[in-house]
Amino acid sequence: MYKLIKQYAMLLAKGMGMGAANVIPGVSGGTIALITGIFERIIHAIKSFDTTAIKLLFKGKIKELIKYVDFYFLIVVLSGMVISIVTLAKLLKYLFVSHPVYIWSFFFGLIIASVYYVGKTVVKWNAGVVFSFVFGTGIAIWISYMNPSTPNDSFIYLMICGVVAVCSMILPGLSGSFVLILMGNYELVMIDAVNEGNIGILAPVVLGGIIGILALSHILSWIFKKYKDQTIALLTGFILGSLSILWPWKTEIYRTDVLGEFILKNNEKIVQGYKLFLPNSFNTEVLMAIVLAILGLLTIALIEVLAKGKEEESKKDTH
Repeated sequence: MYKLIKQYAMLLAKGMGMGAANVIPGVSGGTIALITGIFERIIHAIKSFDTTAIKLLFKGKIKELIKYVDFYFLIVVLSGMVISIVTLAKLLKYLFVSHPVYIWSFFFGLIIASVYYVGKTVVKWNAGVVFSFVFGTGIAIWISYMNPSTPNDSFIYLMICGVVAVCSMILPGLSGSFVLILMGNYELVMIDAVNEGNIGILAPVVLGGIIGILALSHILSWIFKKYKDQTIALLTGFILGSLSILWPWKTEIYRTDVLGEFILKNNEKIVQGYKLFLPNSFNTEVLMAIVLAILGLLTIALIEVLAKGKEEESKKDTH
């Protein structure tokens, strides 16, 4: 019983990490899932919502269904995400307003460590794996510097927005809200439609999101089996490329309308992108930023140590 509680507590903490990441601009919950070792399990669990699951449901075989879709795992992780988003949103909002350099530095260090620890899980580096890594890095950097498109409320485009936004939330290194801004529909979907309860806009986005997450889970599951090293290298590249968004010293570029007026969400300006710069001198702020970046590195190192300890413990239990 103790081991089960400990296991669920760890999953809840990982879910909270994913939730916190989704609150942070430019960070993906998929990154946290990957570095904490639950990414592949999440993909397999989502993939399990198929025709077999439907048959088990209609036959009333609830116990078999719960086991088949890894229900308890998904519920615990999802609960952690919700708890984190609700409790940490205000704290992170305060930190980003009051101490932006410090909070960005911590996450910068965290992601640098993630590149190493995720990348080292590649079993064999060859030309194809290196290409995947470079390609993933390039794509993430390219996305971070793209200019936003114009709004489009066509049914098909809204579905595509749903597909891309949800998939980018799962994929490490890619932020769903950031991609939605680039596609030009962040204001239309996340501000206007949500505040007004516009089902005509939200329905195709949600439909696209459901299709996207189910399709992506099957695709990623298949790719992981066939090309695991290349896939991990690609995702590691995504994470590395996202560092450009997390650089601590930057000036926000805010979203404006055709008249040049700032677009507001809840009376606050929406960040569209960032202009990066280097600090002018080595001062207390720079020193603290370096310390926090190192703390971010050590956080991931600690997670890795705990994960290894748990893995060795489970191996002992099987013998």
